[in-house]
Amino acid sequence: MTPKNTICLMFDKDAEAAAHFYAATFSDSKVSAVYRAPSDYPSGKKGDVLTVEFTVCGIPCLGINGGPMFKHTQAFSFQIATENQEETDRYWDAIVGNGGEESQCGWCKDRWGISWQITPRTLTEALAAGGTEAKRAFEAMMTMRKIDVATINAARRG
Repeated sequence: MTPKNTICLMFDKDAEAAAHFYAATFSDSKVSAVYRAPSDYPSGKKGDVLTVEFTVCGIPCLGINGGPMFKHTQAFSFQIATENQEETDRYWDAIVGNGGEESQCGWCKDRWGISWQITPRTLTEALAAGGTEAKRAFEAMMTMRKIDVATINAARRG
């Protein structure tokens, strides 16, 4: 049964490759269907992969190969909550190491231009705590690319 709400991501022509990468990288992720174009279309030919149904950490997604005219921005990102430094490193290194690029404050971008926030739960908890704990954790985060869990925990403690 098709979910009521699905995140739809437009790719140039690599929706299937991206979906397989996400499925191999993130837990509770899979590629569930690949559909081919029944006829030629503006950015492809009959038989080309048109859409891919997949999930990322349990969230239903649809990748569409729509051509190069549609670009991703940081206005959309996946935020992945991590439990520890090992999990943070694993996801960050997979994205950046597969042709992606680092950004600031736990953000990175995969090789297809999708933005990701790899966010340890300790950072989210510190910000939710408010007050000086949040301020210290926030200021520590602002100096980072990939989030360093030990540094955030030290900042939380003061």
